[in-house]
Order: sequence, then structure tokens, then C-alpha cells
Amino acid sequence: MNLHRFTASASTLALALTGVLGTAGVAVAQSGPSDPDAVVEVEEIVVFGLGESRQQASITAAAISVEAPGTSPLKAIERLPGVSFQSADAFGAYEWSARIVLRSFNQNQLGFTLDGVPLGDMSYGNHNGLHVSRAIISENVGRVDVAQGSGALGTASSSNLGGTVQFISRRPAASFGLDVAGTFGTESTLRGYARLDTGAFGPAGTALSLSVVDSGMDKWKGVGEQQQSQINFSFVQPVGRGEITGFLNRSERRENDYQDMSLEQIARLGRDFDNISGNYALAVRIADIGNNRGDTGAPISNAAAGTVYPAPIATVDDAYFDASGLRDDTLGALTFSYPLTDALSVSLTGYGHNNEGQGLWWTPYVPTPAGAPDQNGAAISAPGPISVRTTEYEIERRGAFGSVDLALGAHALEAGFWLETNDFNQARRFYGLARAANTRSSLEFLRNPFFTQWEYDFETETRLFYVQDIWAVTEALTVFGGFKSLSVENTARTVTGPNKTGTIKAEDNFLPQVGATYDVNADHQLFVSYSENIRAFESSNTGGPFSASAAGFAALRNTVQPESSKTIEAGWRFRAAQLQGSVAIYNVDFENRLLGVSLGSPILGLGSGIQNVGSVSSRGFEAAAVWTLDDAWSAFGSFSYNDSTYEDDVIDGAGVLVAATGGKTVVNTPETLFRAELSYDDGALFGTLAAAYTGERFSSYLNDESVDGYTLFELTGGYRFTDTGGWLDGTEIQVNVTNLLDEDHISTVGSGGFQNTAGRQTFLPGAPRQAFVTVRRRF
Repeated sequence: MNLHRFTASASTLALALTGVLGTAGVAVAQSGPSDPDAVVEVEEIVVFGLGESRQQASITAAAISVEAPGTSPLKAIERLPGVSFQSADAFGAYEWSARIVLRSFNQNQLGFTLDGVPLGDMSYGNHNGLHVSRAIISENVGRVDVAQGSGALGTASSSNLGGTVQFISRRPAASFGLDVAGTFGTESTLRGYARLDTGAFGPAGTALSLSVVDSGMDKWKGVGEQQQSQINFSFVQPVGRGEITGFLNRSERRENDYQDMSLEQIARLGRDFDNISGNYALAVRIADIGNNRGDTGAPISNAAAGTVYPAPIATVDDAYFDASGLRDDTLGALTFSYPLTDALSVSLTGYGHNNEGQGLWWTPYVPTPAGAPDQNGAAISAPGPISVRTTEYEIERRGAFGSVDLALGAHALEAGFWLETNDFNQARRFYGLARAANTRSSLEFLRNPFFTQWEYDFETETRLFYVQDIWAVTEALTVFGGFKSLSVENTARTVTGPNKTGTIKAEDNFLPQVGATYDVNADHQLFVSYSENIRAFESSNTGGPFSASAAGFAALRNTVQPESSKTIEAGWRFRAAQLQGSVAIYNVDFENRLLGVSLGSPILGLGSGIQNVGSVSSRGFEAAAVWTLDDAWSAFGSFSYNDSTYEDDVIDGAGVLVAATGGKTVVNTPETLFRAELSYDDGALFGTLAAAYTGERFSSYLNDESVDGYTLFELTGGYRFTDTGGWLDGTEIQVNVTNLLDEDHISTVGSGGFQNTAGRQTFLPGAPRQAFVTVRRRF
């Protein structure tokens, strides 16, 4: 596929509006375009976890399709209580900025899976998986299950201290169909999507599905693009009473970064200030001045440039020339499920994932030496005072998970396993640039470095086993109990750089989980659960124990303890004729919480210092409800209150106070979240108006810096052509307007990491008002 060159012609995109209603109580009961002969039905878009002993809710495909196409499924789940999602772009897909927080657990303390396949912790520069926006096309997500407190014992994750987010893909359709869609809008957005379903064919009823996407848009500020192309293939093959299912997904993503900013920079330069990617001469001049002043530590490169930065630039870190993220991923899985008897069934999945990635920064701190090779290997005779610094990634994961289910009277027994081997190579390299002109593209993989600062090979062996029993004690009372055993061994081999060769291990052979549900009557259910979890160490030189200095790693490798959590929650689910919802309370205790203190500006790439902040307490209240007002109108609301604090000061090995964090609020954790939505759908005309409030968030461990709360409005509206008797039948047009009131706000906190005190470039302003139009048709 040719990135960012998709042409939306009238012959391939049919006219107008997407079909999905709003986010409150109902939506079109499909995730793709409508069948012109089908009766429009509606379904709930939020499904509360009836029967679960933990707080859980599901977002359906209808909730995802109410967002602008290409929007991350993570953005769709922010309507659930306890979920805080942040991104600097309207789609929530820009990975450097994308953050999700559940009840004070940040992204790398959660678990994510796609059809059971582990996605790792989905952090930027991921060492053990990939972001869901690369794992699957958003239109192909059929459901998202969110457990805010603790996921199921069998979840294939070694990082789910807190909740889990499980993405379930759409199965190939039983009937033949071709879906096409095109989206255009603000910032030259252009996105094309097509999905072909063969329908069931052959004597066994084989069904196949093939989907493609090509999308691109300009950044909303500065110069640059966000591009992605994807191919998804899936199949279902019935085998007797069972079936074999599988998928193979490919993604190629290229995205220019936005400039990380401090609050001082935002106040001085404005939220629309960004990288100076359109002015290479200015970037060279700033680097020369920084060298002349001694700000970069590099030798003087052009004394004639002087020592005064051109206004409004005040520091060498105010603006870099460019930055970007490049990711190529192939993810595949094959599952065999078979009921051996009416009471006994088995399931086995094998999967693989290959990744190649580069994170690029045009750094003024490392000049290009004379004779350094260019992209084609030729020597650069007139080098520039800047170079391109990369962090490079190669992932090769192979794994399997499976389960055996046995029904014995009132007991539903299950036992299972997850095994994975992950080979991860990570390196830091520098590439040369000429003084006269930028000679390297930020959207192409770089070749021919002049220097490798460090390179490490990591091997991670994961072993998880679990058993559980669900016991229907009475018709009203169901009790759940089980435990898992988790062992993760991380081994590093030093290729180049400080010696960190060695092994660390996180292991706990008894992590229990118990719970119960009680049906007061047909409309009211109570639930309670308790769980324990640990988080494995990160195999990476830019995070976790291996990111410490060689001496620091040698000192801590035999003493560091994995993070652990104990979660208890209880709640009430209810439903009436027109109203349904849930209420929950929870308490979480952390131990050995490891926090990374960033050691410098993000561009320096100095990694993090690891500090154990001891215990952390988190407690809160959550509520959500859907109200169906009549056949066309519905409303949805959710509210969350969270009180999360560090219980201890940070003390070093000599007993010296490092940071007085005791009693301070956990960073990037809003105390209050609120969302309200009003939706209308009469079968043809539909629309949704949503408002979401995010409370104050702290950006330093000492709480001496924070960003204000904000409220964002979003509007969705459109029309379905049905029963017109013409060729427009089955055509849908949808309009999405994000940040409807153009709220000036800080979306991402922590993009450049966290420190004990204020002043870090770690904020990304949110996108202004943007509008998108989507046309869909099913043939």
C-alpha cells in the first residue's frame, strides 16, 4: 500500500452517512456499513458485566463506530467509569501521546490482549507487544471488555497490576458482503477502508474476511504527517463440533511527533508552538548558538552565529527540527477450540509477532562528524551541527495459551496456561546530516549510522498457569475462586555500551483471586472480589531495572522486588424498565512500586533512574447508568472519584531523604472524572452530544506542578438512507466534530516522563476543534 496516497473517488466511496447512534444507550447493531435490505436494529453500546464478580463493562462495536473512523478503541472506552484517556490528536491514535489510566494504574501496569493474544503493556517503544491501533483496524473490533480492577486469571499479561482491556475482533460474516468507507476532514485527513467477507462456503462452512486501510492526515500544528496502512485477514473453519479460527494482521505506521512542552513554554510560546520541521536553516542556527553558548556540550560549530537565540526561542530545547515514530508489525494467531463432550472442552492458541521500529529525534546535542555517511553511504563533507538520534527496536515473540473447561454439576472448573518467548533487540544510534540541507526523511527507516551508543539483546521467558472454579452455591449465590502462578525471567546480553549482561526474575507461585455474586432478584445483583497480582520487570534499556547505570543495575539486580498489588472491590448492578447501571467501590494497596525518574530532557535519551516509592494506596467510587428515554432518545452518564497517594517518602540506601513523596497524590491521576451523553436515533436520523470532564492532574511526584481540569464536548450526527427505493439505500453519512467548543487544554501529562520537581517538558496540548465526514456503503 502507498501510505497517504489513498484517493477517495466517487466511484469507490458511495454517498453519505455512517450508521451508528450515540453513545448513551443504543446504537446500530453492527460495526460496518448497513445492509440496504436489512432492518435497522439498535443495541446497547455499554454492556455491564452481569454475573462477573469484579467490576467489568463492555464497549460494543457500535460505540467504536460512533467515533470518527480510525479512532483508537481506547478512546471509545473512556466513557466507562475509572478510565482516563489522553492523546494529543483527535483520533487518540498518536502513540507518543496516548495514555490510559485505570484507577491510578498507568498504562504499563495494565494488561491488554486481542482475541486473547497478549499486546504487552502498549507503552511507546514497547518491548513486549504493540499498540492496539497497529494490532487491528478499528472497524474490525467487535467488542472491548474492560475490567477496571483485576482481569481474569487466564489473561495473558504479566503487567496487569491493575485492570485489563481485552479487544475482541469481528468474526468473518456468515453472508457475502463488501464494505467500503471514506473519511475526509480537518488537516487534510483522508482515509479509505474496505472489507470483503466471503460468507460461509464449502461443505464445512468456511468463512474468510480481508480488510485494508490507508490513511493520512497532517499534524494540527507544525509541519508533519500521521500515516498508516493496514491489512487484516481472518478466517473461521468449522471442524466437527469445534472450529479453527485465525488472523494475520499487518501494519505500517509513520507519524511525525509533536513537541513536548513545559508549562513555562506553553505560557511563553503558546499551545500552537511546535517543532520547526519546515525550517532546517533555523534548526542549524539554533544548534550553532547552543554550541557557542555551551548549552549543548558540543564544540563551537559556527562562531558567526553568535550567542543570542532568535525570538521567541529562548533555549536550545524550545524547538527541535523534527521527530517521528516508525513501526512495522506483523501479528498472527491460530486457535483450535473443541468440545470433547457436553461437559468438557479445550482451546489452544499459538501466536507470533514481529516488529521493526525506529524512534527519531533531530538532536542539537550531538553534531555530525566530518565524513559521516549519508542515507546512501556517501561521506558527508560539510556536516551539520545536528544529527538524528534513534532508538531502534526489533521484537520477535512466539507464544501459546490454552485452557480446559469442565462442568461438574454446580461447578465450572477451568485450568490453563500461557507461555511466551520474546527476543527483543534495542539500540541507540546516530545518523549524519549535512549543514546545507536536511538529507534524511523522518518517515523512512534510516540507514548507515555513524555511531552506535549502546545495543542490547533481551530475552524474556514467561510462564503462567492458573486454575479456577465457579460454584453455583444456590440459584442466587455464585462463588468464584482460583489462583495463578507467574514466572518471568529477563536476561540481557550487552552488545555495545555499559555492561548490563545478567538476569532478573519476577515470580510468585500463588496469586489468589476470589469473589462472589448474589442476585437479590432478577433486577439487582451484588458482587465482591479480592485479587493479588505482580508486575514483571521490563526488558528494556529505556525503562525498568535495566535502564539504571551499569553499576546501579549490578547493585539492584539481586535485591529489587517486583511491584505487587492487592485489590478489593464491591458493587451493585441494577436494571429497571428504562434504566440500568452499576455502582462500585474499591481499595488497592501497592507494594514495591517502582517509579522512573527521568534524568534529563527527552532529547538527551538518558533514560530513568529507578526509585522504590514503597506503598501506594488507592481508593475510590464509580457509577455509570444508561437511561432509555423512549424509542429514539437515550442518555448515558458515568462518574468516578479516586484518591491515590504515595504512602512513603523515598529514602536512599544510606537513609538519606531523596523525595518527600509521602502523602502526595499519584502523578497523572485525576481525582474526578465525569461523562454525560445524550443520543437520538429514529432509524434514519441520528446524533450524539457528549461532554467529558477530566480533573486536575499532577505532573511531579512532589505535587508542585499540575494542570487544570477541563471539559470537552463532542458531536456526532448523520443520516441513513433506507427504504428510498433507490441506489442510495444502505448508504450512510456521518459527521464527527471533536472538541466542539475548541477548548484550550493540556491532554497528555508525562509524555517526557516524570520528575520529583516541576519544570519538565512533559506536556502535550490537546487538539483544537476538528471535523470529519464519513461515507459508507455495503454492497
